Amino acid sequence: MGEARRWPVISALGVVQILTWGSSFYLPAVLAGPIAENTGWPLAWVVGGLALGLLVAAFASPHVGTVIHRQGGRPVLALAALLLAAGLTVLAVAPVLPVYLAGWLLLGLGMGCGLYDPAFATLGRLYGAEARPAITTLTLWGGFASTVCWPLSAFLVAQVGWRGACLTYAGLHLLVTLPLVLLLIPSAPTLSAPTDTHTTSTGPLSFGERQAFLLFAGVLILGGAIMALVSVHLITLLQARGVALASAVSYGALIGPAQVGARIVEMSFKGRHHPLWTLTAAFGLIALGLSLLTFGAPGVGLALVLYGAGNGIYSIARGTVPLVLFGPERYAPLVGRLARPGLVAQALAPLLGAYVLTSAGADALWVILLVLALANIGLITALWRNKQSQAQT
Repeated sequence: MGEARRWPVISALGVVQILTWGSSFYLPAVLAGPIAENTGWPLAWVVGGLALGLLVAAFASPHVGTVIHRQGGRPVLALAALLLAAGLTVLAVAPVLPVYLAGWLLLGLGMGCGLYDPAFATLGRLYGAEARPAITTLTLWGGFASTVCWPLSAFLVAQVGWRGACLTYAGLHLLVTLPLVLLLIPSAPTLSAPTDTHTTSTGPLSFGERQAFLLFAGVLILGGAIMALVSVHLITLLQARGVALASAVSYGALIGPAQVGARIVEMSFKGRHHPLWTLTAAFGLIALGLSLLTFGAPGVGLALVLYGAGNGIYSIARGTVPLVLFGPERYAPLVGRLARPGLVAQALAPLLGAYVLTSAGADALWVILLVLALANIGLITALWRNKQSQAQT
C-alpha cells in the first residue's frame, strides 16, 4: 500500500488514539476531583478506577492480539469504541461507587482493545514489515491526547458537569471513533499459509527469541512503572523539592511538547537505524533527566524536557522493536502478550509509589525512579547482546 493511501488510515487511527487515551487513561486527571467532590466517594477509589481498568486491559491484551492476528484490527477497534462508550455511560449514570467501578471494568476492556498496542498490531497486520513508519507517525498523533483532552475535559466539567463530560465522550466514540474505524480502517489481508513453525504465530519461539521476549517484557514492565509513577506523582515530587504548585504544573506541561518534538526527530531519520537504537536513546534520555532530578541539579525544566523526549520515543520503540525482533507474521499476538506486564506495572506502580512517599519520602521515590531507568538500560544492553548472538547463529 502506497504512502498516499496510508495517510487516511494513519490519520483516522490518530484521531481514534487521541479520543481513546483522552477518555480513559487521561480522564481521572481532570475528572477525579469533581467526581469525589460531587459524590463524596473517596478520592483514592475514584482514581483507583483507572488501576482497575488497566488490570482488566492487561488480562484482555493477549486475547486481543490473537484476534487481531486472525481477523485484523478493524473489528477489534470498532468493539473498543462501543466498550468505551458503554463504560463512559455507566460512569455518567453511576449512583453508587460499585457501579462507577463497574464502568471502569468496561473501560478497561475498551482500553485493552483500543490503546497503542492494538493500534500497533493493526498496523502490523496491514503493512507487515513496512509498518514501522506508520507506527512512528501514529505515536505523533497520540502525543496530543492530553493536550487536546485535558482542556476539553475541563471545559466540559465547567459546562455540563463530570457526568455530562462522560456522556459527551461516549457520544464522541459513537459519532466519531466508530465511523472512522468502520469507514477508513481497511480489512486485514488474508494470512498466508505457514511454512515454518518458527516464523508463524502458532510456532514456539526459539531459545534466543524467548530470551529477547523476556528481556523486552522486562523493559516494558520497568518502563510502564516509570511512566505511571511520574504521571501520577510528579507534582507531589516537585513540591517536595520546594517548587511552588503553579511552577510544578508549568514544569509538568513541558513533558508533552518534548514527547512530540522527539517523535518528530525520530520520524526525520525515516527508519534508517535499528529500533533498538531508538530504545537505547529513549532510556538514555530518561535516565539523564531522572538523574538531574534525583540529585537536585539546577534546571528542572531541562530535566523534564529530557525525560519527556525519552518517553516520547520510547512509545515508538514499544511498537517497532518487536516488529524487527520477531517479524511481522507473529507481531500482533506477541504485541498482545507483551502488553500485559506493562499494563499491570502501570496499574500497580502508583499505589506502591504512594506508599513510598508516605513511608520514606520523595527522595526515596526519586532514587527508585532512577534505579528503574538504569536497570532498563541494563536490560537493553542484554537485548543488544542477544541480537548479536542470534546474528552469529
